[in-house]
Amino acid sequence: MTKPFSQACENNKNPILSVITAYLAQVESVLEVGSGTGQHSVHFAANLPHLQWHTSDRLVNHNGIKQWLDEAKLGNLHAPVELDLNRPWPINTVDAIYTANTLHIVSKPLVEQFFTGVNKHLASKGLVCIYGPFKYNGNFTSESNQRFDEFLNQQDCQSGIRDFEWVQQLAEQAGLMLVDDIAMPANNQLLIFKRH
Repeated sequence: MTKPFSQACENNKNPILSVITAYLAQVESVLEVGSGTGQHSVHFAANLPHLQWHTSDRLVNHNGIKQWLDEAKLGNLHAPVELDLNRPWPINTVDAIYTANTLHIVSKPLVEQFFTGVNKHLASKGLVCIYGPFKYNGNFTSESNQRFDEFLNQQDCQSGIRDFEWVQQLAEQAGLMLVDDIAMPANNQLLIFKRH
């Protein structure tokens, strides 16, 4: 089986790492929700050796993630757990939760379930890092994001670029406050939330 590869992950892994490094300096354990190919987890675990990086995804993506992990052979990188946002999360408390390019793929009810899971499993003073495209005051940040949103809707009417204000509201309901909203390459954002 060919190891999965995402060019987008390859492009954005260093810009993301340059931001999250400072935020995760005092953190011990991170849960990555939706590890996808596994590229981010390998890159971040290799460059942040003080972290225990826990991968997760739906079962269908586990073989690909395991191929990246087996090749990397990192002691601080953990095999994926089966995490479906429709079901209870099979984990204990973690210091931080990271997710990239997930909120615009899953349905709105699953975005709400994501924050329910965050509320239940994030440690006190824990951090949440969310990477991806967002709309602000109902407006896209670029024409390419608008085209991407139309493409997502055609693939799945439940998918689409989310309103930042709605995501922030869900985060606040989960006991989080926005610490930073950082513009990233390719018209993406990195949102950093912290538990009150």
